[in-house]
Amino acid sequence: MAWRCSAPTNAGLIDNLTTANILQTPRIIAAMKATDRAHFSPRRPYDDAPQSLGFGATISAPHMHAHALESLAPMLRPGASVLDIGSGSGYLVAVFSKLVRPGGKVVGVEHIKELNEAAERRFVAAEGTLAKELLQKGEVVFKTADGRRGCPGEKFDAIHVGASIPVVPEVLIDQLKSPGKMFIPVGDVNEDQYIYEYTKDAEGHLTRERLFGVSYVPLGDVEYYYAKGRKLVE
Repeated sequence: MAWRCSAPTNAGLIDNLTTANILQTPRIIAAMKATDRAHFSPRRPYDDAPQSLGFGATISAPHMHAHALESLAPMLRPGASVLDIGSGSGYLVAVFSKLVRPGGKVVGVEHIKELNEAAERRFVAAEGTLAKELLQKGEVVFKTADGRRGCPGEKFDAIHVGASIPVVPEVLIDQLKSPGKMFIPVGDVNEDQYIYEYTKDAEGHLTRERLFGVSYVPLGDVEYYYAKGRKLVE
């Protein structure tokens, strides 16, 4: 079971995900080993379970990040563009950036300003001078915006959505390149949720595949979390 992948270290966690056959692609494994979750998860970073970030947001369990990366692996090549919606902690932005360098671009979209600002700080703390260079060049972007609208005016080889949504917005399909691939949890918070892969081929034909059941926080309304007085966990 996925929770058995917990470990006392980042390397041990990734090894356990590999032993469990959740991780299989060498480039993905190397990128996850090179991105220490302790920089991005404020508590128990190597537990294979979601952890709170505050404001009703979480960093997903490591096995879910592994599933997402493996799903999108064919698109995660040097020079590729990636959109991470509900980027939260910034962890996957950091992993994606390793996989699409050189020449690639990663845009993290998070609707809660404080979370987004903290994610950028964590990215710089984890990657140091390189992070500052990537941010300055625009090869990594942290954008505060409504993720349901994607990133208007741009198209992406890969789109990852890190929170559930009842209906897939057409704008996200439109923002997929041909070819391109999206990994997204679909379903309301009080209903069954499933991971779907949307794949667009070179001719623009779209296919959809349901993978497995999940439980994600929703792509919600920021005013709700402020009204509830949720605080940011640093």
